[in-house]
Amino acid sequence: MFSQFVGDRLRLARLLKGFTLQEVGDAVFVSRQNIHQFESGARKPSDDVLEALSEFLEVKTSFFFLPLETEVKAEQCHFRKRKTTPVNVTNRILAFGTIFEQLVYELHQQLELPSPNFDILEHYDFDSNELDASVIELIAEKTRCYWGLGIDAPIESMTRVLENAGAIVVFIDDPSDKVDALSMNRKYPLVVRNTAKDNACRLRFDLAHECGHLILHQGIETGDAKTEKEADMFASAFLFPRSSFVKEFKKCMVGSKPNIRKIIELTLKWKVSAKMIIYRARFLDLISAIDYRSLNVYLNNKGYTKKEPYGDLIIDSEPEVLRDAIDVLKSDLGISSYMLADKLGLTPETFSIFAPFNCNDSDNNNVVVPIRF
Repeated sequence: MFSQFVGDRLRLARLLKGFTLQEVGDAVFVSRQNIHQFESGARKPSDDVLEALSEFLEVKTSFFFLPLETEVKAEQCHFRKRKTTPVNVTNRILAFGTIFEQLVYELHQQLELPSPNFDILEHYDFDSNELDASVIELIAEKTRCYWGLGIDAPIESMTRVLENAGAIVVFIDDPSDKVDALSMNRKYPLVVRNTAKDNACRLRFDLAHECGHLILHQGIETGDAKTEKEADMFASAFLFPRSSFVKEFKKCMVGSKPNIRKIIELTLKWKVSAKMIIYRARFLDLISAIDYRSLNVYLNNKGYTKKEPYGDLIIDSEPEVLRDAIDVLKSDLGISSYMLADKLGLTPETFSIFAPFNCNDSDNNNVVVPIRF
């Protein structure tokens, strides 16, 4: 064990669990000021306080003595509603990303995982300061080609596309609406998606949106209207490229009018929402403002903005890379989840936040553990 207590790790554990200084102090019977001093490095906790902190925060005492070389910063984390997201939720997200990155680092040390491949702008010499609609359309098409997806066929799984490009994808079950999806632009890119809203079309769009952030906004703080709109434009163009869209949408026209039934049938083929198709048709000037309004009113009246007509038939994929990596560690190298958690200084309960499996000596039963941001 490292001999030096690392106060920043106490702060990290506290933020991960969403506690204030006062709440932690009350739980271990010391003052708020003492906890602040522990975190700042001004004081070291006694052995009995250290054990109490470990028990309350559900980490092992070794967690507080491991080095903390880097932390996820706000500008490296992309999530919506940034300006309205409570500070404690933002801090939890950043703490989650920091510890998760340590887990992924350990996996990379043992296994050959896909290398990150999101530097599309650099590869094609695009300027991130000149992202108008036409440029983003082109970037989305170039990304598809760069990843060998072509531009003429639907994407079967956005989850698999992201994983093949080197991102770790994690699904969480958070019943709140504070976080729909987020991504982190780090050495090991991370994409987190909340599955509480059961809508495959929305899930696929959210993942494509985060893909847009990882490509368009490296080193750029996001969450404002401009960057969110850019990521939305990328998602639409990536899921349904312009040339294919124009060709397919012509089949949805009866004379000069769009046919809603044909549009709904198109959702099943391309695995996108009717609302996205209608928005994209208007964006590409294929329908009038009046038709756009009429189609959206129809969707709202039918309840199709919340549940797609073919929603039960449209699926994506569950994330595989993290689960498979942990399975391979055990089967091929004899490193169980319990051992991995121990190296990270995490209890099984806390480890399950990052790798949603049972963590015990008999190991992974693929049980998803709810998390609340």
